[in-house]
Amino acid sequence: MDDLFGITGIVGLLLLAGAAIAVARPSTVSLRWLLVAASLVVLNDFLLTRGYGLLPRLIPPSEWNWQGKLLALAATLAIAALPAFGWRKSGLTFEQAKGSLGSCLPLAIIYCVFFAVLAHFFQSPPASRETIAFQLTMPGFEEEPFYRGILLLALDRAFRGRVRLMAVDWGWGAVLSCALFGLAHAFGFSHGHFSIDLLSMALTALPSFIGVWLRMRTGSLVIPVLLHNFGNSIFLFL
Repeated sequence: MDDLFGITGIVGLLLLAGAAIAVARPSTVSLRWLLVAASLVVLNDFLLTRGYGLLPRLIPPSEWNWQGKLLALAATLAIAALPAFGWRKSGLTFEQAKGSLGSCLPLAIIYCVFFAVLAHFFQSPPASRETIAFQLTMPGFEEEPFYRGILLLALDRAFRGRVRLMAVDWGWGAVLSCALFGLAHAFGFSHGHFSIDLLSMALTALPSFIGVWLRMRTGSLVIPVLLHNFGNSIFLFL
């Protein structure tokens, strides 16, 4: 039940933020797409938790949530295939926007250096083969297509105002997708109350702005996926 209360809190914060933006700039907000985005967040959490324990366990218990990640990824890919979304619009393409790779290199290096420094100061104990395999694949493969793919697309359609910065058009959708990514790692409900780990929020939400910029600049999730898995796995090797 704690997981259910936790996701209710996250969705509530999303809808509250949407309501505030709608009050300030009503003509820029689509309620339909905001509700679609909220539904995506609920569905993703439902699958990651095996339906809050209601779905049968198809993969034997292990150190990591392979089944939840694979179910969530399958749902994300299925939604991206719908005409209302589309593979390319969701960033699920290997094609990179013309001239984008050169401008992406400096930020990609900053991202890698940031996590390498963190890994140096916060070293992990020796990892099992399963842990290494999981961190090299699942975080980026599942989370990027969701947060920087279909969820970003839905939120961008929910909030239409844009500001041009660093060669991409930023909207509330980009900001909220990063906030939701941070909340997914830092916000929860236990012992009868909500809580948030501000350090986890900062270490996930802030770097995700780089991932969003790379996704919007290149039009593809390839680089964000690679960097995401680097950021998760570098702790296991330094």
